[in-house]
Amino acid sequence: MLSAIQDYVKATSPIMHFLTYADNYAIGYFKKQGFTKEITLDKSIWMGYIKDYEGGTIMQCTMLPKIRYLEIGRMLLKQKEAVHAKIRAFSRSHIIHAPPKEWKNGACKIDPLSIPAIKQSGWSPDMDELARQPRHGPNYNQLLHLLNDMQNHSAAWPFTQPVNRDEVPDYYEVIKEPMDLSTMEEKHEKDMYPTPQDFIKDAMLIFDNCRRYNNENTPYAKSANKLEKFMWQQIRNIPEWSVST
Repeated sequence: MLSAIQDYVKATSPIMHFLTYADNYAIGYFKKQGFTKEITLDKSIWMGYIKDYEGGTIMQCTMLPKIRYLEIGRMLLKQKEAVHAKIRAFSRSHIIHAPPKEWKNGACKIDPLSIPAIKQSGWSPDMDELARQPRHGPNYNQLLHLLNDMQNHSAAWPFTQPVNRDEVPDYYEVIKEPMDLSTMEEKHEKDMYPTPQDFIKDAMLIFDNCRRYNNENTPYAKSANKLEKFMWQQIRNIPEWSVST
């Protein structure tokens, strides 16, 4: 549906950009459709023309003039076929070999390197061991779930992105160590939170910075209190985390 709209709008108007407000559950969907949180359009073009939703994230899609969006699926299939053809020219990974002769009378333990195709591939036990090593630390998945829950909370709206310098000119004069949920997401993807305590330290920066800059009666400070309370509730539900509250 969106692809059809994109092709229609391009063909019937000079419009090349879409803006939308996405709630936290829809951000992933819009990213797959080519939307980004990075807004390049000047605010004078859209400010006041699109409804500002509390708790929503504004996202932008810039269309490409030479792309027919309804043909993207077919185009990607052709690209995939071309890549596979190039791989087959230099690799034997597409060739299916018969089982080892040693298994003729039933499965038995054999040396993998005694199989010619495996030996020719350059495989080694060290490579296999390396491939089996976990990509992330032991707390990665639980921290990811916690971060997603915090991002999806109704009180998260002031903290989803860094504070805009143009909108709040003196913020970075008061707050010397800023933090926000999108920055935490980037750090988490880079495995910069080896322990729950490291994660909590940055989360507390968000809440403490907010309460320091804003009066306690403002919606911002109240949101910080709500989100912090929610975070600790979630943490207490993970018994293996021995985090002092």
